[in-house]
Amino acid sequence: MVFWLCCLISIFIIIITILVIKIHLLRKAADEISDAFSDRVTSDTNVLIDLSSRDRHMQGLADTINTELRKLQSDRQRYQQGDAELKNAVTNISHDLRTPLTAIWGYLDMLDKEKQSENTKRYVKIIRGRTEIMTQLTEELFRYSVFTSVSGGTPSEPVILNSVLEESISALYASLKESRITPSISMPDAKVRRMLNRNALSRIFENIISNAVKYSDGDLEITLEDNGRITFANHAEKLNEIQVGRLFDRFYTVETAASCSTGLGLSIARALTEQMGGSITAEYKHGMILVHVHFP
Repeated sequence: MVFWLCCLISIFIIIITILVIKIHLLRKAADEISDAFSDRVTSDTNVLIDLSSRDRHMQGLADTINTELRKLQSDRQRYQQGDAELKNAVTNISHDLRTPLTAIWGYLDMLDKEKQSENTKRYVKIIRGRTEIMTQLTEELFRYSVFTSVSGGTPSEPVILNSVLEESISALYASLKESRITPSISMPDAKVRRMLNRNALSRIFENIISNAVKYSDGDLEITLEDNGRITFANHAEKLNEIQVGRLFDRFYTVETAASCSTGLGLSIARALTEQMGGSITAEYKHGMILVHVHFP
Protein backbone atom coordinates (compact mmCIF):
# COMPACT_ATOMS: atom_id res chain seq x y z
CA MET A 1 0.00 0.00 0.00
CA VAL A 2 2.79 2.36 0.95
CA PHE A 3 4.59 1.46 -2.28
CA TRP A 4 1.61 2.41 -4.46
CA LEU A 5 1.10 5.60 -2.50
CA CYS A 6 4.75 6.58 -3.12
CA CYS A 7 4.33 5.80 -6.82
CA LEU A 8 1.23 7.97 -7.01
CA ILE A 9 2.97 10.86 -5.27
CA SER A 10 5.96 10.48 -7.60
CA ILE A 11 3.65 10.64 -10.62
CA PHE A 12 2.01 13.78 -9.26
CA ILE A 13 5.41 15.38 -8.69
CA ILE A 14 6.50 14.53 -12.24
CA ILE A 15 3.28 15.97 -13.68
CA ILE A 16 3.60 19.15 -11.61
CA THR A 17 7.25 19.50 -12.65
CA ILE A 18 6.32 19.12 -16.31
CA LEU A 19 3.53 21.69 -15.95
CA VAL A 20 5.87 24.17 -14.20
CA ILE A 21 8.43 23.77 -16.99
CA LYS A 22 5.69 24.16 -19.59
CA ILE A 23 4.37 27.32 -17.95
CA HIS A 24 7.90 28.70 -17.70
CA LEU A 25 8.51 28.06 -21.40
CA LEU A 26 5.17 29.65 -22.33
CA ARG A 27 5.97 32.73 -20.24
CA LYS A 28 9.39 32.95 -21.87
CA ALA A 29 7.78 32.73 -25.32
CA ALA A 30 5.22 35.39 -24.39
CA ASP A 31 8.01 37.69 -23.20
CA GLU A 32 9.90 37.10 -26.46
CA ILE A 33 6.79 38.02 -28.46
CA SER A 34 6.16 41.11 -26.34
CA ASP A 35 9.75 42.40 -26.61
CA ALA A 36 10.00 41.61 -30.31
CA PHE A 37 6.64 43.23 -31.06
CA SER A 38 7.60 46.44 -29.24
CA ASP A 39 10.88 46.57 -31.15
CA ARG A 40 9.29 45.95 -34.57
CA VAL A 41 6.55 48.53 -34.06
CA THR A 42 8.87 51.32 -32.90
CA SER A 43 11.69 50.70 -35.40
CA ASP A 44 11.68 50.94 -39.19
CA THR A 45 12.58 47.35 -39.99
CA ASN A 46 11.25 44.47 -42.08
CA VAL A 47 12.41 41.80 -39.60
CA LEU A 48 9.57 39.66 -38.25
CA ILE A 49 9.14 37.88 -34.91
CA ASP A 50 11.11 34.63 -34.58
CA LEU A 51 10.45 32.40 -31.54
CA SER A 52 12.78 29.94 -29.86
CA SER A 53 9.73 28.08 -28.51
CA ARG A 54 8.24 25.28 -30.61
CA ASP A 55 4.85 25.35 -28.90
CA ARG A 56 2.30 25.33 -31.72
CA HIS A 57 -0.04 27.75 -29.97
CA MET A 58 2.70 30.36 -29.39
CA GLN A 59 3.96 29.82 -32.94
CA GLY A 60 0.44 30.43 -34.18
CA LEU A 61 0.24 33.65 -32.17
CA ALA A 62 3.60 34.77 -33.57
CA ASP A 63 2.45 34.00 -37.15
CA THR A 64 -0.73 36.03 -36.64
CA ILE A 65 1.24 38.99 -35.30
CA ASN A 66 3.74 38.68 -38.17
CA THR A 67 0.87 38.89 -40.66
CA GLU A 68 -0.29 42.14 -39.08
CA LEU A 69 3.30 43.42 -38.94
CA ARG A 70 3.65 42.87 -42.68
CA LYS A 71 0.52 44.97 -43.24
CA LEU A 72 1.84 47.65 -40.87
CA GLN A 73 5.21 47.72 -42.62
CA SER A 74 3.53 48.00 -46.00
CA ASP A 75 1.31 50.85 -44.77
CA ARG A 76 4.33 52.57 -43.22
CA GLN A 77 6.28 52.40 -46.47
CA ARG A 78 3.33 53.78 -48.43
CA TYR A 79 2.94 56.59 -45.90
CA GLN A 80 6.63 57.48 -45.97
CA GLN A 81 6.65 57.47 -49.76
CA GLY A 82 3.47 59.57 -49.92
CA ASP A 83 4.78 61.94 -47.27
CA ALA A 84 8.05 62.45 -49.17
CA GLU A 85 6.14 63.02 -52.43
CA LEU A 86 3.86 65.53 -50.70
CA LYS A 87 6.81 67.47 -49.26
CA ASN A 88 8.48 67.55 -52.68
CA ALA A 89 5.24 68.75 -54.26
CA VAL A 90 4.86 71.47 -51.61
CA THR A 91 8.45 72.61 -52.21
CA ASN A 92 7.95 72.70 -55.97
CA ILE A 93 4.64 74.55 -55.67
CA SER A 94 6.13 77.18 -53.37
CA HIS A 95 9.03 77.70 -55.79
CA ASP A 96 6.69 77.89 -58.78
CA LEU A 97 4.53 80.50 -57.05
CA ARG A 98 7.47 82.72 -56.12
CA THR A 99 8.31 83.65 -59.72
CA PRO A 100 4.90 85.06 -60.75
CA LEU A 101 4.51 86.71 -57.34
CA THR A 102 7.81 88.48 -57.78
CA ALA A 103 6.64 89.71 -61.19
CA ILE A 104 3.33 90.91 -59.70
CA TRP A 105 5.17 92.87 -57.00
CA GLY A 106 7.36 94.44 -59.69
CA TYR A 107 4.40 95.57 -61.77
CA LEU A 108 2.62 96.89 -58.67
CA ASP A 109 5.66 99.01 -57.85
CA MET A 110 5.65 100.30 -61.42
CA LEU A 111 1.93 101.13 -61.19
CA ASP A 112 2.58 103.16 -58.04
CA LYS A 113 4.80 105.45 -60.11
CA GLU A 114 2.08 106.05 -62.70
CA LYS A 115 -0.68 108.62 -62.48
CA GLN A 116 -3.77 106.88 -61.16
CA SER A 117 -7.42 107.67 -60.69
CA GLU A 118 -9.05 107.10 -57.32
CA ASN A 119 -10.64 103.87 -58.54
CA THR A 120 -7.30 102.64 -59.90
CA LYS A 121 -5.61 103.37 -56.56
CA ARG A 122 -8.31 101.41 -54.79
CA TYR A 123 -7.94 98.45 -57.15
CA VAL A 124 -4.15 98.48 -56.84
CA LYS A 125 -4.46 98.53 -53.06
CA ILE A 126 -6.75 95.49 -53.15
CA ILE A 127 -4.39 93.65 -55.49
CA ARG A 128 -1.43 94.49 -53.25
CA GLY A 129 -3.26 93.17 -50.20
CA ARG A 130 -4.19 89.90 -51.92
CA THR A 131 -0.66 89.53 -53.25
CA GLU A 132 0.72 90.02 -49.74
CA ILE A 133 -1.52 87.19 -48.50
CA MET A 134 -0.38 84.94 -51.35
CA THR A 135 3.25 85.72 -50.57
CA GLN A 136 2.77 84.85 -46.89
CA LEU A 137 1.05 81.58 -47.74
CA THR A 138 3.80 80.68 -50.21
CA GLU A 139 6.49 81.35 -47.61
CA GLU A 140 4.58 79.24 -45.10
CA LEU A 141 4.49 76.34 -47.57
CA PHE A 142 8.22 76.70 -48.21
CA ARG A 143 9.09 76.84 -44.50
CA TYR A 144 7.01 73.70 -43.86
CA SER A 145 8.84 71.71 -46.54
CA VAL A 146 12.21 72.88 -45.17
CA PHE A 147 11.51 72.32 -41.46
CA THR A 148 9.92 68.90 -41.87
CA SER A 149 12.73 67.67 -44.14
CA VAL A 150 15.53 68.38 -41.66
CA SER A 151 17.40 65.18 -40.76
CA GLY A 152 19.60 64.69 -37.73
CA GLY A 153 17.74 67.26 -35.65
CA THR A 154 18.56 70.94 -35.28
CA PRO A 155 21.91 72.21 -33.92
CA SER A 156 21.66 73.17 -30.24
CA GLU A 157 23.07 76.11 -28.34
CA PRO A 158 22.56 77.53 -24.83
CA VAL A 159 19.32 79.54 -24.77
CA ILE A 160 17.23 81.26 -22.10
CA LEU A 161 13.55 80.50 -22.59
CA ASN A 162 12.52 83.72 -20.85
CA SER A 163 14.43 85.90 -23.31
CA VAL A 164 13.37 84.05 -26.48
CA LEU A 165 9.73 84.12 -25.39
CA GLU A 166 9.88 87.87 -24.70
CA GLU A 167 11.48 88.51 -28.09
CA SER A 168 8.82 86.44 -29.86
CA ILE A 169 6.01 88.36 -28.15
CA SER A 170 7.66 91.67 -29.08
CA ALA A 171 8.06 90.56 -32.71
CA LEU A 172 4.30 90.00 -32.95
CA TYR A 173 3.34 93.12 -31.01
CA ALA A 174 1.82 94.76 -34.11
CA SER A 175 -0.40 91.74 -34.84
CA LEU A 176 -1.49 91.53 -31.21
CA LYS A 177 -2.28 95.24 -31.11
CA GLU A 178 -4.20 95.07 -34.39
CA SER A 179 -6.34 92.28 -32.91
CA ARG A 180 -6.73 94.30 -29.69
CA ILE A 181 -5.05 91.60 -27.64
CA THR A 182 -2.98 92.56 -24.60
CA PRO A 183 -1.24 89.37 -23.51
CA SER A 184 -0.99 88.43 -19.84
CA ILE A 185 2.54 87.12 -19.30
CA SER A 186 3.82 85.16 -16.31
CA MET A 187 7.48 84.14 -16.04
CA PRO A 188 9.71 83.05 -13.18
CA ASP A 189 12.44 85.41 -11.96
CA ALA A 190 15.05 82.72 -12.47
CA LYS A 191 16.35 82.16 -16.00
CA VAL A 192 15.17 78.90 -17.53
CA ARG A 193 18.13 77.60 -19.52
CA ARG A 194 18.07 74.85 -22.14
CA MET A 195 20.21 73.50 -24.98
CA LEU A 196 18.03 74.24 -28.02
CA ASN A 197 18.14 75.89 -31.43
CA ARG A 198 17.33 79.56 -30.91
CA ASN A 199 15.86 80.20 -34.38
CA ALA A 200 13.70 77.08 -34.21
CA LEU A 201 12.49 78.03 -30.73
CA SER A 202 11.53 81.53 -31.93
CA ARG A 203 9.63 80.01 -34.84
CA ILE A 204 7.71 77.72 -32.45
CA PHE A 205 6.68 80.56 -30.16
CA GLU A 206 5.76 82.89 -33.03
CA ASN A 207 3.65 80.25 -34.78
CA ILE A 208 1.75 79.48 -31.58
CA ILE A 209 1.14 83.16 -30.84
CA SER A 210 0.04 83.75 -34.45
CA ASN A 211 -2.39 80.87 -34.06
CA ALA A 212 -3.75 82.49 -30.89
CA VAL A 213 -4.28 85.76 -32.78
CA LYS A 214 -6.37 83.90 -35.38
CA TYR A 215 -8.66 82.13 -32.93
CA SER A 216 -8.64 84.28 -29.81
CA ASP A 217 -11.77 86.01 -28.55
CA GLY A 218 -9.54 88.91 -27.46
CA ASP A 219 -7.24 87.51 -24.78
CA LEU A 220 -3.98 85.60 -24.47
CA GLU A 221 -2.30 84.19 -21.36
CA ILE A 222 1.33 83.05 -21.62
CA THR A 223 2.91 81.18 -18.71
CA LEU A 224 6.50 79.96 -18.43
CA GLU A 225 7.30 77.56 -15.58
CA ASP A 226 10.64 76.73 -13.96
CA ASN A 227 10.51 73.21 -15.40
CA GLY A 228 10.57 74.45 -19.01
CA ARG A 229 6.83 74.14 -19.64
CA ILE A 230 5.19 76.99 -21.56
CA THR A 231 1.40 77.34 -21.79
CA PHE A 232 -0.44 79.58 -24.25
CA ALA A 233 -4.13 79.98 -23.37
CA ASN A 234 -6.92 82.01 -24.94
CA HIS A 235 -10.71 81.95 -25.10
CA ALA A 236 -12.19 80.63 -28.36
CA GLU A 237 -15.88 80.04 -27.81
CA LYS A 238 -16.53 79.31 -31.51
CA LEU A 239 -14.26 76.26 -31.50
CA ASN A 240 -14.85 72.83 -30.03
CA GLU A 241 -12.76 69.97 -28.66
CA ILE A 242 -12.63 68.11 -31.98
CA GLN A 243 -11.38 71.16 -33.90
CA VAL A 244 -8.71 71.91 -31.30
CA GLY A 245 -7.60 68.28 -31.40
CA ARG A 246 -6.87 68.67 -35.12
CA LEU A 247 -4.96 71.96 -34.96
CA PHE A 248 -1.62 70.16 -35.41
CA ASP A 249 -2.83 68.37 -38.56
CA ARG A 250 -1.12 69.83 -41.60
CA PHE A 251 -3.35 71.88 -43.92
CA TYR A 252 -6.14 71.84 -41.34
CA THR A 253 -7.84 75.23 -40.98
CA VAL A 254 -10.89 76.40 -39.08
CA GLU A 255 -13.43 78.62 -40.80
CA THR A 256 -13.58 80.94 -37.80
CA ALA A 257 -9.90 81.90 -38.21
CA ALA A 258 -9.42 85.67 -38.46
CA SER A 259 -7.03 85.46 -41.43
CA CYS A 260 -6.04 83.26 -44.37
CA SER A 261 -3.70 80.37 -43.59
CA THR A 262 -2.38 77.13 -45.01
CA GLY A 263 -2.94 75.42 -41.67
CA LEU A 264 0.78 74.61 -41.39
CA GLY A 265 1.82 76.92 -38.55
CA LEU A 266 1.25 74.48 -35.70
CA SER A 267 2.45 71.54 -37.82
CA ILE A 268 5.76 73.36 -38.19
CA ALA A 269 5.80 74.09 -34.45
CA ARG A 270 5.25 70.41 -33.65
CA ALA A 271 7.95 69.24 -36.07
CA LEU A 272 10.52 71.66 -34.63
CA THR A 273 9.57 70.89 -31.02
CA GLU A 274 9.94 67.14 -31.51
CA GLN A 275 13.24 67.59 -33.39
CA MET A 276 14.62 69.29 -30.25
CA GLY A 277 13.35 66.58 -27.90
CA GLY A 278 10.36 68.52 -26.59
CA SER A 279 6.63 67.89 -26.63
CA ILE A 280 3.68 70.00 -27.74
CA THR A 281 -0.02 69.34 -27.09
CA ALA A 282 -3.32 71.20 -27.28
CA GLU A 283 -6.49 70.85 -25.27
CA TYR A 284 -9.87 72.58 -25.03
CA LYS A 285 -11.26 73.41 -21.58
CA HIS A 286 -14.19 75.61 -20.65
CA GLY A 287 -14.11 77.49 -23.94
CA MET A 288 -10.33 77.97 -23.91
CA ILE A 289 -7.54 76.65 -26.14
CA LEU A 290 -4.47 75.63 -24.16
CA VAL A 291 -1.27 74.86 -26.07
CA HIS A 292 1.45 73.31 -23.91
CA VAL A 293 5.09 73.23 -24.98
CA HIS A 294 7.57 71.41 -22.76
CA PHE A 295 11.34 71.21 -23.01
CA PRO A 296 12.41 68.96 -20.10
